[in-house]
Amino acid sequence: MTLSKDELERMRNLAREHVEEVATLTQRICRVPAPTGSEQQRAAFVTGLFEERSYQCEHDEVGNVYVRRGRGTGPVLLLLAHLDTVFPQDTPLNVRREGDVLYGPGIGDNSLSVASMLTLLKMLDLLKQETPIDIVAVANVGEEGLGNLRGARAAVERYKQQLGAVIAIDGNLGYIVNEAVGSLRWRITVNGPGGHSYGAFGRPSAIHGLARIIARISEIQVPKDPKTTYNVGVIDGGTSVNTIAASASALLDMRSTDVQALDRLANEVRAIVKTAPGEGLQGVITIIGERPAGKIASDAPLVHLAQEALRWIEIEPRLVASSTDVNIPLSQGIPAVCVGVSQGRQAHTLEEWVPVAPIADGLAQLLYLITHACEQLAR
Repeated sequence: MTLSKDELERMRNLAREHVEEVATLTQRICRVPAPTGSEQQRAAFVTGLFEERSYQCEHDEVGNVYVRRGRGTGPVLLLLAHLDTVFPQDTPLNVRREGDVLYGPGIGDNSLSVASMLTLLKMLDLLKQETPIDIVAVANVGEEGLGNLRGARAAVERYKQQLGAVIAIDGNLGYIVNEAVGSLRWRITVNGPGGHSYGAFGRPSAIHGLARIIARISEIQVPKDPKTTYNVGVIDGGTSVNTIAASASALLDMRSTDVQALDRLANEVRAIVKTAPGEGLQGVITIIGERPAGKIASDAPLVHLAQEALRWIEIEPRLVASSTDVNIPLSQGIPAVCVGVSQGRQAHTLEEWVPVAPIADGLAQLLYLITHACEQLAR
């Protein structure tokens, strides 16, 4: 598909005209709580925003919000923008604008992306772009933390027989995620007999056994290439200072861009959990999250289009590996990329912020990428 200079310029102008609308929508969305696992309130709010724009929404059992633009048949291009945030339900949502900057917990990750997806459909309508294949926009759940990408999993499964490609809107403008960092998240629990710290002294403590496991894990040597990592992020256990702990647990995160490297790390940890606690103690592993690894080649047609879209707005693209909703399609061999709209900072903190001005380029990039991807997939 080759757009004329006039058509391309109209895209740029339309994107500039909608920056303030996106900025306002972003703040409205950010003010609605959406912790992972409890996205219902924001999903209902976003459904209302779609319906205000005369789009008919569908919902699935996990809580995703779907809008289909097109004829309702044939192949589809799937757009994903996740609803959830890392912040608990009672987090004060101090959302504000100061000059050219938007502030708020989750303002960029991922309120801006949801607002941009809503506005993109409107801009395609204004451009009278009848894309040759349908676009399905999904405000999806479960991307953050222990959400285990359940929203993306459900969306990909729903359209698997029609799915041409997936574009996730997340992250920073200028970056293209074409490689999925796989992860395993485990709860490691150590159980023992417990007892009084003085009267039953000598009995094994679950906390001591867990500490031995963590110490052994910290000694594991992992490769730098492919990058492979581990982290114990949370520990819990015990009853009181004078009680020998009967139970203790830790949450472990393991990641790699390579499936085999991640499997090797997992096998090492399994052996440690089995042997390290000590006599009279038992280690148990519970899987609480699994994100598959995957990759699309840097010279694949969809990646080439994503790079072309950024160069059109005079930004040099950077291909990166990350853990996003596109882990799911990439692990299944479905063409997919993840791109951003602005240059957010301090993500996952209460002082997260994004500048407004780059949104014009971010919207233009998405318009270019989506229209050309639809044409490409129709061939």
